[in-house]
Amino acid sequence: MYVIALDLGTSGFRSQLIDFKKKATVKTVITMGHPLPGGNVMDHLDFAINTGADVAHKLIIETVKEIMLKFDVEPSEIQRIAVCGNPIQLSLFQNIEIRDLAYAGKNKQASLGVKDVKRDARIFPANEIFKGIYEMDNCEIIVPPAIKHEIGADALAMMLETDFIHQAEPCLVTDYGTNAEMALKIDDRIITASAAAGPAIEGQGIACGMLAGPGAISDVNSEGKWWRLTVLDETMNPIKGPLVDPITGECIEGCMVLPKGITGTGVISTIALALKKGLIEKLPELPNGELILGDSIIITNKDVEEVGKAIGAIRAAHMTLLIESGMKYEDLSYSYMSGATGTYVDADKARHIGSVPGFSKGIVQFGNTSIGLARKLAIDRSRLDDVIAIAKKIQADHLMMATSETFKDIYVCELSTWQHGMPKDMYDQMLEMYGIPVFPEDLKEVEIQKRVSRDIDDVGSQGLDIVKDIGITLEAPVEKCILCHKCEKECPEDAVEIVEKNGARFANIDSQHCLGTSCKRCETICPEQTMDHSILTIKEKSK
Repeated sequence: MYVIALDLGTSGFRSQLIDFKKKATVKTVITMGHPLPGGNVMDHLDFAINTGADVAHKLIIETVKEIMLKFDVEPSEIQRIAVCGNPIQLSLFQNIEIRDLAYAGKNKQASLGVKDVKRDARIFPANEIFKGIYEMDNCEIIVPPAIKHEIGADALAMMLETDFIHQAEPCLVTDYGTNAEMALKIDDRIITASAAAGPAIEGQGIACGMLAGPGAISDVNSEGKWWRLTVLDETMNPIKGPLVDPITGECIEGCMVLPKGITGTGVISTIALALKKGLIEKLPELPNGELILGDSIIITNKDVEEVGKAIGAIRAAHMTLLIESGMKYEDLSYSYMSGATGTYVDADKARHIGSVPGFSKGIVQFGNTSIGLARKLAIDRSRLDDVIAIAKKIQADHLMMATSETFKDIYVCELSTWQHGMPKDMYDQMLEMYGIPVFPEDLKEVEIQKRVSRDIDDVGSQGLDIVKDIGITLEAPVEKCILCHKCEKECPEDAVEIVEKNGARFANIDSQHCLGTSCKRCETICPEQTMDHSILTIKEKSK
């Protein structure tokens, strides 16, 4: 018999098949994208609200089915699935109410008939949602509780799977991703928040970017005047990659694993190194407008701006948490980093570039805490009682960045720095103008602990497998289409195709690659205004 741990991340899904008797990982399967259009959690929520929660639910369930097919075991042998993720992902997975997550105002929620939405822990039969799709007659699904409706199981996981929850000194924990979840602990008080960092933090939205996977550049370091790349191998372990000249792209020394793209951590490392080596005199301007790390792996000024938006949002959220809590900057003892970005990033570079406070006395790097919690629940369902008890004890305050003037003021400073090269003295002057205490200088040396070498430490006896192409197409009729094909040409991800079927014209959209709300160029470019994402449905696969 087997159990499955499943992490529904904003940028993709990660799952493990575990031999229940041996308590040993058999195989790990990950997706290289999310099935819902968009690059962040708000895009996913918008899609579910406007296109339909049923469509979003089916996209997620079909993707989980593709993952389980990769495990290659009989459905009857799967005893339990434990699922972790943020409240939006878990709600869509279960096909429960999501509108309370979209509309913060109580009056608005009341007008929609939305009230008293519970996101407690659940154990229910798998066939409640997989009936007719991937039937598992002997399987149950475990969903851990949210602390509050907007503070989900992924936030709970990052607190429980690190030793954050037991720290006596002030500390900060962040699960780095397109939606960066974070929490600040001061004595017995825990304040939570999240920052919609966007896709660049995980390599998406970057021309040569990719999620953490085999062949991805995860770090860059100098060797003399050349740069040594670190590349993830087939088991997601970082290994020595090529030695390159970043200005010309010349390969000085090759390696066994050729890079295919670069992760968000790799881009962060590249920018940090370029700043340190003086290749960037003023953000976001690179020498000749680019750095060349390999064949078709080119970082541009635009990429620097995209990464700056993500790092700026995270830094602004971190500082807002500290300021709104009333604590002094210098009292921050530890910063915990979890998730793929938290694992693979060079922590010293991260603190100098702003994705972790540079004045934190210590940094502790963990792996994927969400799948870690799911794994424990899958193996031992009685652990759920402990998780529920801890969730109830956590007296968490939630700070909404969308309504925080402090966050907005700091983020303006961050954008001015990353997009226009605003110098530090002017940054400090702007903070003083906003009535915000100036941030301390980075400490020269801090204690850095790296607890794991990869975000999923044990991929199992059968290793890692990847669902590269989820393969789900959305379609909608485009009755007034004149076959100008402007929508196809305008799409930055080549995710749109106009087809004719039974005398009618349809827009086919690759759900995995569509950028959703953050783009919709296909809608705005259409001269007949016939493209409408709100009427998209899942196209049946041809048999």
